[in-house]
Amino acid sequence: MTTTNDTTPKYPVPPRNRQGQRTGFTTGSNASAAAKAATIALLTGEWPDQVTISLPIGETATMTPVECELTDESAYCCMVKDAGDDPDVTHGALICARVSRSSQPGLQLDGGQGVGRVTLPGLGLEVGGPAINPVPRRQIRDNVTEAVSEFAPGGEAFLATQGLDVVISVPEGEALAQKTLNARLGIIGGISILGTTGKVFPYSTAAWRASVIQAVEVAAKNSTAKVVMATGGRSERFAMQIFPELPDVAFVELSIFTGDALKTCVAHGVESAVFVGMIGKMVKTAQGHMTTHVAGNQVDFEFLAQVCRDCQAPAELVEAVAGGNTGRHFLELCQEFEFMEPVQRVVDLALQSCRDFVRSQDGEMELETILVDFDGTVLARAKGDKPPRLAGRYQPAETLIERLSADPAHSYDDEAVMGQRRNEALGRQGRVGDRTWDEEMARRQEKEAKKRGE
Repeated sequence: MTTTNDTTPKYPVPPRNRQGQRTGFTTGSNASAAAKAATIALLTGEWPDQVTISLPIGETATMTPVECELTDESAYCCMVKDAGDDPDVTHGALICARVSRSSQPGLQLDGGQGVGRVTLPGLGLEVGGPAINPVPRRQIRDNVTEAVSEFAPGGEAFLATQGLDVVISVPEGEALAQKTLNARLGIIGGISILGTTGKVFPYSTAAWRASVIQAVEVAAKNSTAKVVMATGGRSERFAMQIFPELPDVAFVELSIFTGDALKTCVAHGVESAVFVGMIGKMVKTAQGHMTTHVAGNQVDFEFLAQVCRDCQAPAELVEAVAGGNTGRHFLELCQEFEFMEPVQRVVDLALQSCRDFVRSQDGEMELETILVDFDGTVLARAKGDKPPRLAGRYQPAETLIERLSADPAHSYDDEAVMGQRRNEALGRQGRVGDRTWDEEMARRQEKEAKKRGE
């Protein structure tokens, strides 16, 4: 961002409160506001002090344009992205639009500097086109059309004989994109213009979850031999060492969303999937948890003690494991006693949990689970039988973007719905250990950001 000195942003935004719940506005809403303000200026010759836009969820938002430029043929302005209290990488960024007169009737929309271009199929967006998702596209068009109806000669009929070209840009977009998963999804050169509701809800996991689903969709669409799902950044690097023959697009950092990744594999006909993780999440998966961090989904040491008993472990090991405190501690105890059968059993049970979940989704695929240590050493692995290929069993599934485009306000993927359900379920009093849920989410998201070098 342009600055007046080394430390003060040119356009300051309210600081993020890590425990706060202040909502913000999506890149799609900011792009819509910039495009509407620029349209008004182009049609009237004057810049509005503020502009009010419609949001996809039926609400409105008012924003202030900056960096305004106006000629007879075009108008350009930006909005300063305010993500509220969410740790959004685009918080404070300029989201801009240039609206130009065109000889071609109608409204044309494209992406410019800092808006990514789609290079791989599987996202539900045109390959070669700008990474502007369908709901923001519609939001931008609707708000520009509102401005045309109010300010153009003849109202909306203006677009039947004259045209407007709208180009969305993000001056810092290419640098910001390095802090996202866009490159892995085949979106090159900038960020995506996103948002299904128009609002950003603090610490919603929807965007995080959506990136996992989309990564699986892209892997499936690009005909990879198998999808390798890793629980974190280090696990993914180790997985790439285990399967060097696979392209980068085959690897998905699923974080906590094991179930969503497997469900997407089923929906898109993936025939082989591998789960690679370290001991903590491997244990939780063995316990049957398909989302591996929510309150209550903790490592169960009585479960691990029973695993040890089933493996005929020494009584001293069983007792020590029953009094353990982390999944890592369980592993270290087994290593100390030189009795690794329970560790292999955990990996076997994780495979069974994944297989049971896939079958609960009416799916069949070859599955493998691999436990890696902190240095990348493979400690144990388990692999299921490859089911017979059932030609035509799976019909092409809609992508996440296509589902959200058709039903942004009701879909289970929508960030507002997810956030509301979380808060209702926890009554704002949910705790993880000695932390509130929001404190825990802040800690985890910052930890994930550090892994990616954000």
